[in-house]
Amino acid sequence: MFDATLLTVMAGAALLGVVAGALGCFAVLKRQSLLGDALAHAALPGVCLAFLFGSDLGFDPKHPRRLLSGALATAWIGTLLILGITRTTRLKQDAALGIVLSVFFGAGIVLLTYLQKARVNAAQAGLDKFLFGQAASLVPRDVVLMALMGGAVLLVLVAGWRRFVVLTFDSDYAASLGLPVRRLEIVLTSLLVVAVVVGLQTVGVVLMAAMVVAPAAAARQWTDRIGRMVLIAALLGAAAGATGAWASSLRSRMPTGPVIVLCATGLLVVSLLFAPRRGVLWAVVRRARNRRRVRVENLLKDLWRLGEMDRRYGEPRAVTDVLAVRAASPQAVEEARADGHVRVDGTLVRLTDRGLARAARVVRNHRIWELYLSKRLDLADDHLHRDAEDMEHALDDEVLEQIDDALGRPAVDPHGRPIPRGVPS
Repeated sequence: MFDATLLTVMAGAALLGVVAGALGCFAVLKRQSLLGDALAHAALPGVCLAFLFGSDLGFDPKHPRRLLSGALATAWIGTLLILGITRTTRLKQDAALGIVLSVFFGAGIVLLTYLQKARVNAAQAGLDKFLFGQAASLVPRDVVLMALMGGAVLLVLVAGWRRFVVLTFDSDYAASLGLPVRRLEIVLTSLLVVAVVVGLQTVGVVLMAAMVVAPAAAARQWTDRIGRMVLIAALLGAAAGATGAWASSLRSRMPTGPVIVLCATGLLVVSLLFAPRRGVLWAVVRRARNRRRVRVENLLKDLWRLGEMDRRYGEPRAVTDVLAVRAASPQAVEEARADGHVRVDGTLVRLTDRGLARAARVVRNHRIWELYLSKRLDLADDHLHRDAEDMEHALDDEVLEQIDDALGRPAVDPHGRPIPRGVPS
């Protein structure tokens, strides 16, 4: 099932995923996701020129090193043009990326068409495969070349790690530290150029941008630390490459490059949905939990306020009276009962000891925040309650203690109502 050819293709695709994923993190964090796309398109004319001159000079025009060297040269020229346009003109980076992408890709298509029509051996050279990749044609020497180029990129990345990180997050701060910002930008972008060139034969010009962006964007969903992000992106890129290569081998005439990109996209979709802190589904769950918590805390606060009228906080109250305070739904009573905060006896509801403690905390949050808005921010009295209604559920104990200390641990709120300091007896 896993013959030598398949293992070679899987190894090459995995290497591409590691290098593209790691370098893609810096492009994504710098909001330069389209940079990989522009550089991939800028590499096409280099491939054609390398074939043209190699054929004219009597060299083997199809040698991978010669073709990749041409791709590297024109992609790097495209890099310098992008940087030059953004620095010397009023054009923004997205415009510079669009100009370089379209001009170089147009030149590449013209050269490709010329070679295929004017040269007898150009059609057999497989130059058109650089558009969409031909991973199935990888041989061990290609993988070795990819490993050497990718390894060199990763070594440079590790050697300049701290500088690249500072540059990525704050170029002005990097300049204030005396770092050579322009040179570092050229080096970092050049590393991305090499990463793009490494993947041309595998996924091609058109799809290479996905291999740069997708693993990095997926990794961003799982962590806020750049070191972990780079590691996760490299692992996801390798997994997408190896899995895509294997999956494409299951059916005859299945294009490997597009399948690899689909695998990378699949990992991105999974990350967008299921990542613990940023995933869409977890966000839905968190919002539902927050809405439930707010409903329960509002009910407990309403029970507290009813008890505050006669100083009988633990007395049973009619469910209809409690719900009428803010036109709440019976769902809140059931949720509070399930949490052990209230006890329901027929049409009556009362706070448990646990519910009484939580109600005191919510009321305290509300009234301290009202006092803070009034004393420190000079907010109008008619705005205090509305704003405090939102913040009472968001304040944690540490922040509340700091605000309370700053206010001098007051006894009453702006309306003269007592601020709870514990559970009433």
